[in-house]
Amino acid sequence: MITPKSSNSQLIAVLGAGAWGSSLASIASANGHQVNIWSRHGSLSLGDAVKDADVILSAISMKGVSEVARQIQSLALPVKVIFITATKGLDPETTQTPSQIWQRMFPAHPVVVLSGPNLAQEIQQQLPAATVVASQANNAAIAVQSILTSERFRVYTNTDPLGVELGGTLKNVMAIAAGVCDGLQLGTNAKAALMTRGLTEMVRIGVHWGAKAETFYGLSGLGDLLATCNSSLSRNYQVGYQLAYGATLEDILTQLRGTAEGVNTTQVLIQRARQRNIYVPITEQVYRLLQGEITPRQAVMELMLKDTKPESGE
Repeated sequence: MITPKSSNSQLIAVLGAGAWGSSLASIASANGHQVNIWSRHGSLSLGDAVKDADVILSAISMKGVSEVARQIQSLALPVKVIFITATKGLDPETTQTPSQIWQRMFPAHPVVVLSGPNLAQEIQQQLPAATVVASQANNAAIAVQSILTSERFRVYTNTDPLGVELGGTLKNVMAIAAGVCDGLQLGTNAKAALMTRGLTEMVRIGVHWGAKAETFYGLSGLGDLLATCNSSLSRNYQVGYQLAYGATLEDILTQLRGTAEGVNTTQVLIQRARQRNIYVPITEQVYRLLQGEITPRQAVMELMLKDTKPESGE
């Protein structure tokens, strides 16, 4: 899909025609920018989509990031092209984040991370939302902020791209746990405890990874955690909710529209946590649940029966 270009507009190539990519494309288009949307099943070739692009916005699933990045790498792109990554996941082979993959393959280009409490269906309904764009090249983040800011979509900048990216990625694991909590009808007290300790776990992982702790208390961490753990629109929440009702993971993923990135993220995160000896009790139970080693109720009991300790400790 190609939309016409107006004066003073930029050409934005959006990779991924799912709900999230389409939502971001609509925002950019409404702001007067030309938008090319590419998908594997569309008629527009990848080369034609990114030709003469000022910005390449990736909203593809995690499993396709490396392959698509390699394809674009074979094209001659001017160094002024800005990459935006809106994918929330971890690479199973390297445990790298999407922005780390893009930056490794395009070291001369600015890479901007976009993440926040952004349920695509609500954005498509033109309900108000806010997000964060973060980059080590602050001028690139400011440029992206200008492209996407609208009266219904408020965009903040941040200088901690890793923290912003991990906030949006790690909360998907917690959303699966929150879905289990609601599916088992454990109540508000239990869910509040889960989300609070889940945020603590996210901060612990992020700081160990090299992110700033305070980033996780912003929109891309706490904000996204609140949205995803409290909405049936979240695919990751739906995975946990349906597991609590006895559905198999295979059946859930088959019927789910779109990708629940938290399933893959949990597996990659456990691999990294065990290699680096990071304490991740909630992630551990979600992993065991997804592997079929325990039932949803057993996962909850494992967390409740952990050794007592001070709240500020691990």
